[in-house]
Amino acid sequence: MAFAACQTSGPRQRLNQRVNQHVNEHTKPASRNGVGPSSVALPSGPWQTLIDFLVEQFPAIPRSEWLARMQRGDVLDAQGQALSVTSGYQANSKIFYFRSLPVEPRIPFDEVVLYQDDYLIVVDKPHFLPVTPAGRYLQETLLVRLKNSLGIDTLAPMHRIDRETAGLVLFTIQPHTRNLYQTLFRERSVSKTYEAIAPYRADLTLPAIYRSRLLESAAFMKMEEVAGEPNAETAIDLMEVKGALARYKLEPVSGQKHQLRAHMAALGIPIVNDRIYPELYPDEGADQDYSQPLKLLAKAIQFSDPVSGQMHQFASTRSLSF
Repeated sequence: MAFAACQTSGPRQRLNQRVNQHVNEHTKPASRNGVGPSSVALPSGPWQTLIDFLVEQFPAIPRSEWLARMQRGDVLDAQGQALSVTSGYQANSKIFYFRSLPVEPRIPFDEVVLYQDDYLIVVDKPHFLPVTPAGRYLQETLLVRLKNSLGIDTLAPMHRIDRETAGLVLFTIQPHTRNLYQTLFRERSVSKTYEAIAPYRADLTLPAIYRSRLLESAAFMKMEEVAGEPNAETAIDLMEVKGALARYKLEPVSGQKHQLRAHMAALGIPIVNDRIYPELYPDEGADQDYSQPLKLLAKAIQFSDPVSGQMHQFASTRSLSF
């Protein structure tokens, strides 16, 4: 790991050339209530019926659940035709399926659309709301909420932030320009600024650049620092001090999972209300405590639009309190 003092964080490298290609999306069934289908490829194997394969492929899902999905018409072939419990297994093909959750309480916070044009939507996400469906979250995700409220089935996130983090999330609208926008993030041509509230350390020399190598930990959900060439870099600056806490400006140069949270914890100043770093707490499940949000905010973003050439600058209207 490395921690070097610096005067300023230089401008991020912009996209050097347009990526003049389209994304050829696979044909798939339309979303239902804002939720798109999942897909699974069918390899060669001994299964006689589709349901036998699905039960073996997804051991956490009982046969009764697959039967219920098929009875509802929620398992489809590549042409969008419903498959039944008697459907034979067709190797080297693909199927689609919709999942549902029996009980999904509403997350009691609302997103705000800050900007929309023909290609791009910028949203101010609240704490606790996941960006995309996963695990026990389906309807209560930013993507599904937006599909339902805006009526745009082709929405796809350009990037992601943690469920616990609030602030800016960008979505693309047109499939044929999606790769142009996502390339901005892959090539680090987007300037992102976060704010965080964490303990104050008078002995830290700021502003500074912190670098380390982050890899998936054996511990569930966590990233860990390991020896080797750094793959994660964060510019850190002090904005204000209030008692034992401080407000920090964080500018990630790279985009590793949990990068900001892991780097702040490694410096001995873990972000307030972080339930993963430095110590992993049990998942609260349905008993989520909404009074203790992670004090991390995706505050601002800047980039050159790859379609129009316009320089975009967006800022979250949310703020972090001490």
